[in-house]
Amino acid sequence: MPYGTGKYKYELAEKWAKLPKGWSFLDVAGLATDSQDRVYVLNRSDHPVMVFDREGNFLTSWGEGYFKRAHGSCEGPDGSIYCTDDGHHIVSKFTPQGKWLLELGNKDQPSDTGFVHTPGLTLTACLHTIKRPAPPFNRPTGVSLSASGEIYVSDGYGNARVHKFSPAGKLLLSWGEPGTSPGQFRLPHWVWVDKQDRVWVADRENGRLQIFDNQGKFMEEWKDLNRPTAVCIDKEGTVYVSELTQRVSIFTADGKLAARWGSQSNEPKETALFIAPHTIAVDSRGDLYVGEVSKTASGLDRGSRVVQKFVRI
Repeated sequence: MPYGTGKYKYELAEKWAKLPKGWSFLDVAGLATDSQDRVYVLNRSDHPVMVFDREGNFLTSWGEGYFKRAHGSCEGPDGSIYCTDDGHHIVSKFTPQGKWLLELGNKDQPSDTGFVHTPGLTLTACLHTIKRPAPPFNRPTGVSLSASGEIYVSDGYGNARVHKFSPAGKLLLSWGEPGTSPGQFRLPHWVWVDKQDRVWVADRENGRLQIFDNQGKFMEEWKDLNRPTAVCIDKEGTVYVSELTQRVSIFTADGKLAARWGSQSNEPKETALFIAPHTIAVDSRGDLYVGEVSKTASGLDRGSRVVQKFVRI
């Protein structure tokens, strides 16, 4: 069964990820692809970063014992892998083999935004407790790098800001505050820096993408979205968005909807195509990878289907 429309048509690669026996992703929080089309799957199992080749063959894993609650990831221009941990309130840099290189933030010391996570409630249900913007970090969500190595972090569940760092980790600037107006955020859930150094932010609970220049100046917003969780952009400028409401959307560089597919909310969880898309990545051939937090969203462990590959045809 093909998915998508026009020039953006895909086939699902059934059971793409070949997990080691007895392993599971549980939830997939972040995906990153490298120049060799290896796929780094940041997940919430006992093996936080699993690496696969483009055919889904398991290569290695790393990060065991390091993460409290893995959330977002990306590849840097030098091939390093960056990961956010909203449980420890940090962002970390690793070699592709998993050697730790750099840590941003103060581990287990959230900045003071007024945010309070009430036991028994979801993080989203507690967003209203954020009273003020603050320095890095309070539950950071996404990370992306510019071509020159500057680090951008969306900060996130417990804050309402985007932070920009030098390649060495020096804080250069921050912008954003709680709210619904342009330049304000209600859960900046993901960030992506494009070839023009524009900064794209998935403002999830405001249902939009916001686009800024590299100094944090608001440029425009795209609103034909429903709880966008992640955004990535390919070499042609095509924009791919995962949405928590069980779908993915593809836009042309000028913001026109090119393709969209997903599940209906009343579909059985066991057979639905998507339950809770959380992250999306594209490789050099235009194939898409979508990762979900289906365990958190539904209590269902979907095994290898927590990551799905859509092959462009």
